[in-house]
Amino acid sequence: MRPDILSFRDRADAGRQLVPRLMPYASQNPVVLALPRGGVPVAFEVARALRAPLDLVFVRKIGAPGHAEFGLGAVVDGAHPEVVLNDEALSYLTVPPGYIEAETQRQLQEIERRREHYLAGRRPVDVEGRVAIVVDDGIATGGTVRAALKGLSSARPARLILAVPVAPKSTIESLRLEADEVICLMTPEPFYAVGEHYDDFRQTSDREVVTLLDEAQRWNRKGIP
Repeated sequence: MRPDILSFRDRADAGRQLVPRLMPYASQNPVVLALPRGGVPVAFEVARALRAPLDLVFVRKIGAPGHAEFGLGAVVDGAHPEVVLNDEALSYLTVPPGYIEAETQRQLQEIERRREHYLAGRRPVDVEGRVAIVVDDGIATGGTVRAALKGLSSARPARLILAVPVAPKSTIESLRLEADEVICLMTPEPFYAVGEHYDDFRQTSDREVVTLLDEAQRWNRKGIP
């Protein structure tokens, strides 16, 4: 990390710094949705402060036939999973009949596998009629977050909020079209990488994700002290 730029101590610190901007939603039955894995420690602090349930939102790319990295769209996890298609990408290719449906099912199976791994199979929280707050540890290009917001929007939340500690200004401006409110604490220019704005940006482990989600599950059963 360069010494001349503002930074967060770690992901938990970033989450605590987001809290004051999100407290107005505490009384509006919010649900906090983290993008795994790095978004989980950030979202945990937000959910604890807002006394809100914490869940994950998984996004899986639908790759083109024979070119898995060329995205035709994405599958977004939720109580009612949504498929977000990239019409521009689809216009370039001839996709075999049934391919999108088959690939969607394959990615949904992968989402279920990951949900089982992180959440012991707990079903997604239904966001319909609730304030849905999507949290990540930072954004670079915004492709995954954009797909998540588009998918969640179809689930009809009362309000859809994106909250991140740091991202390029241009990315944030483009994402404002996908959410009711976008909150970003820092939009440095020039922007090089999310990790440059953290003193500690070590990879979030699967064990840490499971531990935080289990703790959040306990507070939702018993109430937060």
